[in-house]
Amino acid sequence: MTTRHWALTLCRSAGFEPDVRFESTDLLLHLRLVEQGHAAALLPDLVWDGRPATVPLQQLPHGGQARRLFTAIRRGRGRHPAIQACRRALREAVGASGPPRAR
Repeated sequence: MTTRHWALTLCRSAGFEPDVRFESTDLLLHLRLVEQGHAAALLPDLVWDGRPATVPLQQLPHGGQARRLFTAIRRGRGRHPAIQACRRALREAVGASGPPRAR
C-alpha cells in the first residue's frame, strides 16, 4: 500500500474526503507547510528526531499505525560490521522513539 493510499483510506474511514493540494515525498516540506499554516500532514515520529514538536499534534485513530521496516543485503554479508551497525542503529531508533512532546 502506498503512503497516499494509506492516508486517503485513513481520512475516508474517519468520515471525510481530504482536499489534497500538495504532494511530495519530502517530509521536511510537509512539516514546513504545516508550520506555515498551509497544510495538515501525517508525519512519522522520526521527523522530530527527539526534539519537541513545533506544531500541534493529534493522535491517529487506533489501528493501522504500525510500520514494518526491512533491510536487504547480499547473501553472506549479514555479519559485515557496517550492516550490523546499521541494523543496530535502526533497532535503537525504533526503541527510543516515542511521541514527541508538543510545545
